[in-house]
Amino acid sequence: MPAWTCRRYGAPDVLALEDVPVPAMRPGWVLVRVRATTVSSCDSRIRALRLPSGMGLLGRLALGWNGPRRPVLGAEAAGTVAAVGAGVTAWRVGDEVVAFPDMRMGAHAAFLAMPADGLLIPRPAGLSLGEAASLCFGGMTALDFLRRAALAPGERLLVIGACGTVGSALVQLGRHRGARVTAVASGEGVACAAALGAERVLDRHREDFRRLGERWDVIADTAGATGFRECLPLLGEGGRYLAIAGGLGDMLARNRGNRRSIAGPVRSRLADLQELGRLAEAGAFRPLVDGVHAFADMPAAHARTDGGRKRGSAVVILPAA
Repeated sequence: MPAWTCRRYGAPDVLALEDVPVPAMRPGWVLVRVRATTVSSCDSRIRALRLPSGMGLLGRLALGWNGPRRPVLGAEAAGTVAAVGAGVTAWRVGDEVVAFPDMRMGAHAAFLAMPADGLLIPRPAGLSLGEAASLCFGGMTALDFLRRAALAPGERLLVIGACGTVGSALVQLGRHRGARVTAVASGEGVACAAALGAERVLDRHREDFRRLGERWDVIADTAGATGFRECLPLLGEGGRYLAIAGGLGDMLARNRGNRRSIAGPVRSRLADLQELGRLAEAGAFRPLVDGVHAFADMPAAHARTDGGRKRGSAVVILPAA
């Protein structure tokens, strides 16, 4: 099957389109024919070994020293079930699904193997193919951090990087939970953040949220633009700083009174993916798509993600079977 591989770290030109074996079927698993996937910031960072501060050595140990141990990247996909393993009754060939292999990766290929009881849900009604492929990475990250922060109705939430994949999910899901959402964006992103439902949008080139004299209950930094110590004066009593793109320092940061930093890997749960599907069908959450790329143009989707200016997900569409 065709698959894009990353066998050494570097710029998008290290990617190669190869013919690799179709994943072997096994009991309790399903084989998904991938129709669309995305290039997330996770894919981009792994390919380039561009990791948060202090994580370089740990990253090589976890991912692979000279190149990814899992050379086929891709953490999310939309497609159809192509085959089912022995004992699988929940899925049938032809079912349209959204799959989240997460850090097992493998979605930048024609076929993807998934546990039948894993992070796999029916494709939500009303979503385009590109939106369905974009459901997981931003939405799962946002749900996990909002749960860990215990965001409550009426609380003030500041989202830095509000039009990225994770930021756009935070704005929508925070609003759905009844929070008063302030978004930080720039340029065309100002209108984008407003359309996502932010109560207030700050253009970072015109208004510095650090100098407004305001405090927030939760500050979510999706861009690694700040740090817990810097944001302490901006947090109210019981405030939480979400270091979504944070480094080792944010993970090790000690609480200051009743203000705390929340960092570390996302805990992906099937219940969260199912909730995202329900919210998408209800119109409460719609994944933001930056642009659509052909499968043959996978390096261009990586380059777009590297640039840090995309709004939502860089979607890649595979050729029809």
